[in-house]
Amino acid sequence: MKKQQVVIFGGGTAGWMAANAMASKWSKEKIDITLIESSEIGIIGVGEGSTPRLKQFFDTLGIAESEWMPRCNASYKNGISFIDWSHKPGFESYFHPFISYTDRKTQSAFFYNSFARRKGFDVHAHPNRYFLTAYLSEKKLGPIPDYNFPFEVDYGYHFDSHLLGNFLREAAIKRGVRHIDARVTQVKQHENGDIAGLELETSAYVNGDFFVDCSGFRGELIQNTLKVPFISFDNNLFNDAAVVLPTPAQEQLNSQTLSTALKAGWAWNIPLQNRTGNGYVYSSSFCDKDQAEKELRTHLGLLDSEEEARHLRLKVGRVAHHWYRNCVAIGLSQGFIEPLEATALNLVANTIDDFIHSYEAGEFSNKHQAAFNQRVNSGFETIRDYIVAHYILNSRSDTDYWRANGENKNISESLKAILHCWYSGLNLGQEIEKQKIPTSYTAVSWYCLFSGYGIYPEGQQLQAATADVKRFNLADIDDFIKRCSANFKPHNELLEELTAPH
Repeated sequence: MKKQQVVIFGGGTAGWMAANAMASKWSKEKIDITLIESSEIGIIGVGEGSTPRLKQFFDTLGIAESEWMPRCNASYKNGISFIDWSHKPGFESYFHPFISYTDRKTQSAFFYNSFARRKGFDVHAHPNRYFLTAYLSEKKLGPIPDYNFPFEVDYGYHFDSHLLGNFLREAAIKRGVRHIDARVTQVKQHENGDIAGLELETSAYVNGDFFVDCSGFRGELIQNTLKVPFISFDNNLFNDAAVVLPTPAQEQLNSQTLSTALKAGWAWNIPLQNRTGNGYVYSSSFCDKDQAEKELRTHLGLLDSEEEARHLRLKVGRVAHHWYRNCVAIGLSQGFIEPLEATALNLVANTIDDFIHSYEAGEFSNKHQAAFNQRVNSGFETIRDYIVAHYILNSRSDTDYWRANGENKNISESLKAILHCWYSGLNLGQEIEKQKIPTSYTAVSWYCLFSGYGIYPEGQQLQAATADVKRFNLADIDDFIKRCSANFKPHNELLEELTAPH
């Protein structure tokens, strides 16, 4: 095989993640990697949270937390609390946990009690009581245990996305990636339609054998040049705008993301070491930008603040083909599912890994392109369904926005089957396994969503639990989780250790 030239168009977190992964996997004897970006073009930088998938990415690259977290004002994330998404008494908020090894001892009680409550028995079935990371977040503890507690906890991060992009740029350049800071003025194509090269504002020309589109929502290569259609999700995900407003850092940092339902969407609260990230994701069909900014300022107690807010438009959906001809789209250029569960970098990392494997397995040809596209599309669809479920299951009726979401019938057959399974009292885990959904969200996530919203028979419909139904002693579960938590440090202390000399 002749030496290939891979050209990445666009930087940001997605572009530099792709550059690092490819450079670590492919030797310079086989492939040269060039990334072109313009420092004059800003990046959106709205995603400042992750799932545990980002930790896996850094572990694969051999980059320690002590290297990148202090540089990016990063903090740890045990999961997400959803506040005011439900108006059912006792279920006004719930925590979506990242899983710990010790949950194997307690989650069976959660599944059992959830099933019993669906059958009409009055047992405790709110998820927060059964998961270690829910308790850690409540007490503002970090997710890394002491040495004498050898049980792993999955966790994600909060970070400054601009600083993370800068860190990844330096790391990629050290790995041999060529970096060009310039605007692309024209995309050249071969007669057969493949991309031939990129013309720069400096009059330079960069040719390539394969191109990676990381140009953001505009999708300069995959959408504008190659004309791959964009499939909008606006018929079942209404939010298409956001307003962002930072506040000072918390004195004692939360170890969770907060997601609070507002009138026409929801607000995030993300604790960084140097500031708190706040934003309001909303639907412009139900709320204009001025109303959204006023509501966010009111929510934050900043009506009199002169801090300038930043407004963003979101393009929710995906391209029909993520890999088309000699181009693969990664990041916002391939699609976006609103930031509710911080899935953006999860999709980026999965796409990168799958592409590297598929391209290499096909001897650097398009041999496995169709199967790759099918897998990535499936990933988008299953994540979309989980996000959509947050909206259609809401029990709010105070605004037109929440009523429209609750009445929305534009859902996939997969999601219809999951809803039917829950409401019919069937085995939800079996349904998820049958649909091969676990790669995106396991049964735990779906159980927490339904249970956290209180999707159960109403209180007056419940019957007292008999002795044989009361199979688990909740006091024992409380004690077990509390004693496990004694092996975890306060979040602030854990972050301080990252910068301490070793």
